Amino acid sequence: MARHHVNCTINGDHVDYLCDTSQSLLDVLRDELELTGTKEGCATGDCGACSVIVDGVLVCSCLAMGAEMNGKSIETVEGMASGNELHPLQRHFIDKIALQCGICTPGLLMASRKLLERNPDPSEEEIRFWLAGNLCRCTGYNNIVDAVKAAAAEMRGA
Repeated sequence: MARHHVNCTINGDHVDYLCDTSQSLLDVLRDELELTGTKEGCATGDCGACSVIVDGVLVCSCLAMGAEMNGKSIETVEGMASGNELHPLQRHFIDKIALQCGICTPGLLMASRKLLERNPDPSEEEIRFWLAGNLCRCTGYNNIVDAVKAAAAEMRGA
């Protein structure tokens, strides 16, 4: 099978990799680049666990092809923290007990981050609508919404 050489930026770092035409971005991140924070939940784009940001757009990495990432800028959950300093969303997810098994957490964090970039003061309804594509079987969502609201307030300096 033909391998493709890809040059891109991941979490601000220039990255070169080789991948098969059939490999999803999720497979490249996890298997080729050992960025295992992004999780596979369904492999069909239905659960949001594999959400990453590609050129500013939130995408399910299980549906994007790794060979198509040449020249793209990719952000994963590994890029959220600054050294040992957690992103406010990460801290509030912990503080508000907005995670349990952890499969959905990276995708929820990435989707929440994108939401707060677009709208720094979302209502509960807007948070629930924005995160509707991210399925969680453990938390019941209330703690997730509370964590996003708390992080938004902190990030606004409220």
